[in-house]
Amino acid sequence: GIIIHPESVIGPNCMIFHQVTLAGPVVLGGHVDIGAGAKLLGPLSVGDHAVIGANAVVTKDVPAGATVAGIPARVISAE
Repeated sequence: GIIIHPESVIGPNCMIFHQVTLAGPVVLGGHVDIGAGAKLLGPLSVGDHAVIGANAVVTKDVPAGATVAGIPARVISAE
């Protein structure tokens, strides 16, 4: 059960695990990994090589190379 909003854009080589929701226009850069159960509530964008932790709730833009986790999601590591 993956839900993807029709206005979302997914870059190359993204890995989206099960039960992920892209709600609203979400733009994923290249090589983004999204853990199981994560919810991305757009509009927002996720930079290249970012990692979204399992069950995270993302409500703001994620910078390139960052790892975010939690509810609401916060940057826990940056490249």
